Amino acid sequence: MLPTNDDMQAIWLTLELASLVTVLLILIGTPISWWLARTHSRLKSFVGALVALPLVLPPTVIGFYLLVAMGPHGWVGRLTHGLGWGTLPFTFAGLVVGSVIYSMPFVVQPLQNAFEAIGDRPLEVAATLRAGPWDRFFSVVLPLARPGFATAAILGFAHTVGEFGVVLMIGGNIPGKTRVVSVQIYDHVEAMEYAQAHWLAGGMVVFSFTVLLLLYSRGRTPKTYA
Repeated sequence: MLPTNDDMQAIWLTLELASLVTVLLILIGTPISWWLARTHSRLKSFVGALVALPLVLPPTVIGFYLLVAMGPHGWVGRLTHGLGWGTLPFTFAGLVVGSVIYSMPFVVQPLQNAFEAIGDRPLEVAATLRAGPWDRFFSVVLPLARPGFATAAILGFAHTVGEFGVVLMIGGNIPGKTRVVSVQIYDHVEAMEYAQAHWLAGGMVVFSFTVLLLLYSRGRTPKTYA
């Protein structure tokens, strides 16, 4: 069974979404992870719990509240409408926002663990050599935390590819615009098109197994992040 045009459209849209979300997660998650790894603030537990909240909340709950917040009567929706951007639900931009929030712990937690594993000693040595804070971060921290960044990127990408509840709640099911692979599989099953569903679902199984195999081969067990 060859993939249909709608299948290929959903695949490319999913890859585009996951790639963009992964880049944004690394950019946003790195300072959050660094702060969580280094701070002694009383807010650490609160921020850590807030970041990890998507791990325990049903995706439909997160999707519902994001839909309300980004809708025409929500505070985010009023803000984006006032800026001339329109509203985010049922758009690709809305999928990006929802996916960034839902996949955040899968990037922040591995990065936080990588930063904590570095310890204080390398930074103290760099400081004695008169390296400034930014120099210490880019010259010492980033190279030492490289495995953590690789794990975070893989998990963030894979989790975004496999998400269903949040993207369906926020994006709906618009071909070529918000219909990703997981939603396309649902459509095939609902229409009793099991052959097409098998093709896409089998691809997801192979993709997921490859991701886990890559993580385990790197000595990174993902059980603490899910």
